[in-house]
Amino acid sequence: MSITIKTGDEIDGMRQACRLASEVLDYLTPYVRPGVTTNELDRLAHDYIVNVQQAIPAPLNYAPSGYKPYPKSICTSINHQICHGIPNDRALKNGDILNIDITVIKEGWHGDTSRMFIAGDGSIAAKRLCALTYEAMWIGIAKVKPGARLGDIGHAIQTFAENAGFSVVREFCGHGIGRRFHEEPQVLHYGRPGTLEELRPGMIFTIEPMINAGRREIKQLPDGWTVVTKDHSLSAQWEHTVLVTDDGYEVLTLSAGSPPPPAFIAG
Repeated sequence: MSITIKTGDEIDGMRQACRLASEVLDYLTPYVRPGVTTNELDRLAHDYIVNVQQAIPAPLNYAPSGYKPYPKSICTSINHQICHGIPNDRALKNGDILNIDITVIKEGWHGDTSRMFIAGDGSIAAKRLCALTYEAMWIGIAKVKPGARLGDIGHAIQTFAENAGFSVVREFCGHGIGRRFHEEPQVLHYGRPGTLEELRPGMIFTIEPMINAGRREIKQLPDGWTVVTKDHSLSAQWEHTVLVTDDGYEVLTLSAGSPPPPAFIAG
């Protein structure tokens, strides 16, 4: 499968879908607190996407090769869960960290983003992991420009995370996105500068580093979806969808409630 280059109305369609995905997270933010269940968050998100946004929750019944259909409309990964956590009736406890991953389909286009949340008062270690993972994502985004290489993004993220004493999950990566949920290219969050595909205007892909407080090894739970750290250490992830522009990048998954970029991001 080759990398698709988006132009004109295609980019506008992606802008809309990506903004809507981010707005789902804005909507959910006040509900993320101790005592709420991830099933309740899933119900709120599903109703908002379908009834308010007139869009489709992409994860619901998503079934890539080798997987059984995903049973919910969002992914909710708590504490040592790295990704693809399935919402359930477990209530969030004070100090839990939670990744909520949203993908909506609007007029055929996919918008994909995720954020970290802390229920109540998190530990210093949890807050540091969430904050540094957010910075790692933006350090990768800042490498995006025509002529750069995907390896530049991965190297920047890996170097930053490992210098902070964390590890980078290697089995999952960012991806191209458009009319399909997952397109080429794969966007690794580790690697060597100057390697892999060259970035060209019109490419759209996600940057979504998964950073572990402990070792990088993972395991999959028997539900066939949820991925956790093998050493039970905390894991965090942030995700934006990014367009390569003529002179740099545009983050498509921004909305009124998006956390501001780190101070080191110019403009």
